[in-house]
Amino acid sequence: MGKKLYHGAAWYPELWEENVLKQDIAFMQQAGINVARIGEFAWSNMEPHEGQIDLSFFVKIIGWLHEAGIDTVMCTPTPTPPIWFTHGHPERMYVNEQLQVMGHGSRQHACTNHPYFREKAAIITEHIARAIGPLPGVIGWQLDNEFKAHVAECMCDTCLTQWHEWLQERYGTIEQLNDAWGTQIWSEYYHCFEQVPQPGPAPFLHNSSLKTNYQLFSMEKIAQFADEQANIIRKYSDAPITHNSSVAFSVDNERLFRNLDFASFDTYATFDNVPGYLINNDLWRNFKRGRDYWIMETSPSYAASLESYAKPHPNGYLKAEAVAAYALGAEGFCYWLWRQQRAGCEQPHGSVISAWGKPTVGYNSVLEVEQARLAIEPTIVSTRPVQAEVALTYSDRAKAFLRTEPHQKLNHRGLMTDFYAQLLDSGLHRDVVPEGAPLDGYKLLFTPFLPYVSAEYTEQALQLVERGGVWVIGPLTGGRTVEHTVHTDSALGALDRLAGVETLYTFPMDGSGSVGSAFGVDAPLSLWSAVFAPQDASAVGVVAEGGLTPGLAFITEKQHGKGKIVMLGSMPAGEEGQLLLNRLIVRYAEEADVTIRSDVTKGTIVAPRRGDDHEVWVVVNMDGAGGSVTLPRAGIDPTTQEPVPAGKLEIGRYEHKVIRF
Repeated sequence: MGKKLYHGAAWYPELWEENVLKQDIAFMQQAGINVARIGEFAWSNMEPHEGQIDLSFFVKIIGWLHEAGIDTVMCTPTPTPPIWFTHGHPERMYVNEQLQVMGHGSRQHACTNHPYFREKAAIITEHIARAIGPLPGVIGWQLDNEFKAHVAECMCDTCLTQWHEWLQERYGTIEQLNDAWGTQIWSEYYHCFEQVPQPGPAPFLHNSSLKTNYQLFSMEKIAQFADEQANIIRKYSDAPITHNSSVAFSVDNERLFRNLDFASFDTYATFDNVPGYLINNDLWRNFKRGRDYWIMETSPSYAASLESYAKPHPNGYLKAEAVAAYALGAEGFCYWLWRQQRAGCEQPHGSVISAWGKPTVGYNSVLEVEQARLAIEPTIVSTRPVQAEVALTYSDRAKAFLRTEPHQKLNHRGLMTDFYAQLLDSGLHRDVVPEGAPLDGYKLLFTPFLPYVSAEYTEQALQLVERGGVWVIGPLTGGRTVEHTVHTDSALGALDRLAGVETLYTFPMDGSGSVGSAFGVDAPLSLWSAVFAPQDASAVGVVAEGGLTPGLAFITEKQHGKGKIVMLGSMPAGEEGQLLLNRLIVRYAEEADVTIRSDVTKGTIVAPRRGDDHEVWVVVNMDGAGGSVTLPRAGIDPTTQEPVPAGKLEIGRYEHKVIRF
């Protein structure tokens, strides 16, 4: 990939006649589309009969694109195995939690762990890599499409066998598994690994250790499949490899991207869920640090399927989305899809061109994105995103714990996005970092909704604190062991000792009348909570009269090295809760001497970037209400070369400004 910004779309040339394809390429040139993603569902076109593989059509199409100045991201077509693979072979199919065997059609209908699937996927991938790897214009590869988007853990016989092998590797002996999982409860005790079931149909709930571990097993297996595909492609191509993922899918993204070259995601957040869009950018920037990420799919207008549709973007919003992405570290901003599907289950989905070849309601927005891309490209490619001083830890393994133990239907993505929105609104530049990411350079660390906190993570966080940083732990953090069991030494395990507290009670505060008082604000307390008796810590927030635990602490702080460990035992709720959280964030940002921040108004963001000898702020209004920010010093607008004075800068509806200091 070169020094440029990519503006692209998913394209399915196998579905259209040649004259339509020529028309599409001409339209792409007019709209400024400089990359097309192809091939992801085309297995039956490439191998209509088992063993008869012909890729000449795709070789021709990539040639046409290249001649038109359009690059290609080539995909492996493994989410949609053809009818010859599935017909008469239920043993190869995905089996859901209710033990229903999937039939042919839709996508993700095969078990990706089945040895015959792996064999056939490897063969088609090798053919594609060999035929297409050397072609000019192929700038990247995408494996499959949205792993585990429609399916979660497979319950087929193949997976059962591999589950037992995985358990044996993890525990060594069945005695160690029994001890770790506490299987004497409800007579769950096993005498050999072959007796350990999958978490399929049961009269009530499965053992938490079984359910969580099966998710982790499934996440590891799909990542191994990605590794396998990537290794085949690398034999024939130097172009970088990715997968288009999401926090909504049943994958461990940190593990998935470990052996891939760059990270990419798909997003269909609606215009009124700006935090839901931005959190992905701040997270995906950190899966492959130092390497730009891609938005591989977003709608030019609205998402839809046969059964549902989302609100269309207002005019101007798509440009704001794209500029924010490029400014926050995206190299590519791509649509699903170029030409509207004329058949299948996604006919109503928003596209750039209609099935009858005319511009859609989103077309002018795409032209606006292209105009903005051309204007900001020189500035973006000559700078890098600035690492934030504030980090919010994200964990897909924590997502697995919360799927096993969701309390009252808690949703990990929703909890994280709401917490992230508080950081966003505070004007702090922030990174969302995977659980295993290095924490060097951070001054303020937030660790919410992480039921199990590993020794490795704790060690990194303590080093941050010893350097003078602040570590804010909770809510819903630390109450479970690695095996998804309850600690028996203290309520929050090692965290109690490190934070200098005794956790007296953990219980659900919703509906208990509990009100917390901290930083001059009183707010209702919610979610499963912990209350503390400080030992060598100070109470910063206490539970007021009323409720079940008046006078006990729900926020504590303790000096450690040059910094502080802060426990946040409960989630403040409602508008008062948002105010309380905001004051907590601002207070500890000041104590940790966080300097990469601004007074930007809510709904507008500042994305700071750095070049060899200069700094750039990209300011984008995301909520359509306009906003402002105070510039710390005078700068220039690199697109117009006009001077921009220090002081208050007003930003209009969905407008963006680039300021070079």
